[in-house]
Amino acid sequence: MDVHPLDASSSVPPSEQLRAQIASRAASGDLPAGTRLPTVRALADELGLAVNTVAKAYRALEGAGVVTTDGRRGTFVSGASTSARDAAAAYVATARRLGLTLTEARRLVDQSWT
Repeated sequence: MDVHPLDASSSVPPSEQLRAQIASRAASGDLPAGTRLPTVRALADELGLAVNTVAKAYRALEGAGVVTTDGRRGTFVSGASTSARDAAAAYVATARRLGLTLTEARRLVDQSWT
């Protein structure tokens, strides 16, 4: 799995940077449901991180339903990644039904995001 380098100078902890990157890639479909993630140790070695840092990210992802861990078989992207696309599609359909422009719909998302 290609992981973008983490920003060591960031105030965001490495475990959170990793969690966010994997969650984003799962939600976008870049990591499709069923994709097996590297072992904690392998990813820690690849990124030069402590094993506990990667384990913390994986636990957070599992808690959020982004991944599932199946014992010795490994950690896999769950089917939950499609729910974000489904929610987005439902929002688009509703926005269109209400006659919103794309700009108006995006503004509402931006306002709701904060």
